[in-house]
Amino acid sequence: MKNKEINLPPVPAVLLAIISVQCGAAIAKTLFPAIGAAGTASIRIGVSALILLLAYRPNLRAITSDQWKIVVPYGLSLGAMNLIFYFAIERIPIGLAVTLEFVGPLLLAIAGSKRWVDYCWVLLAAIGILLIAPWTNDRLDPIGILCALLAGAFWTAYIVLGGKISKIMNGGQAVSTGMLFAAILILPFGFIENGLANLTPKLFGMGIALALLSSAIPFTLEMKALGQLPPRTFSILMSLEPAAASICAFIFLQENLSFYEILAVVCVVIASAGSTLTAKK
Repeated sequence: MKNKEINLPPVPAVLLAIISVQCGAAIAKTLFPAIGAAGTASIRIGVSALILLLAYRPNLRAITSDQWKIVVPYGLSLGAMNLIFYFAIERIPIGLAVTLEFVGPLLLAIAGSKRWVDYCWVLLAAIGILLIAPWTNDRLDPIGILCALLAGAFWTAYIVLGGKISKIMNGGQAVSTGMLFAAILILPFGFIENGLANLTPKLFGMGIALALLSSAIPFTLEMKALGQLPPRTFSILMSLEPAAASICAFIFLQENLSFYEILAVVCVVIASAGSTLTAKK
């Protein structure tokens, strides 16, 4: 009976992982008024690091110098990505922040290509960014937009470094060690912002829920799905994340997007899914 309970089909598993991450982002934003973006990121990454360290128990003494050279920047990019993304959603709607962040991996996926179809996907993503850009006195914060794009750049670095470390280090050991350095990077910001001084048992409980929803649960579901789905199918499903973020933010935070902002999300989703469909093997 136990096996039947965890044997979730791969496609629903990925979709559930996406929803879990975006629900976690919605919870994170509700914590901002009490403990700030840096304090929220500190709890999420700190608790996630603790969970992973207990689960995988990495032997830090056994890590080689070549592994250290990659796993440390891998963890730092992971931490920077999360911290800066929280700074972004503190200022702009979650759906738009995820849409802008997604541009980083999209550009990485088609980097170096000289095919006209890939230029079309870049153009479509660029149109999406132009639709979001606050050309007039709009409600959108330019700093929030820049933070989302910067988070996308760190996401790109995280993907590249993750690919390298996966070739020379066990996955669980790499993730748990990397998360440790992510926590080391983020925790000082939580104390500097003084958000952690306002921590209460209730807020800490919400932080644990945030860590589970944003890290532990989706990580488990995605790893399970990756073993059963072709990478292309998995990437197409992940392309739905900006749309899922917009829907979750609307349901839980009542964040309404304008027509042009919705159109921007659609452009980036189509560009991401399209680049995956037309990509070379």
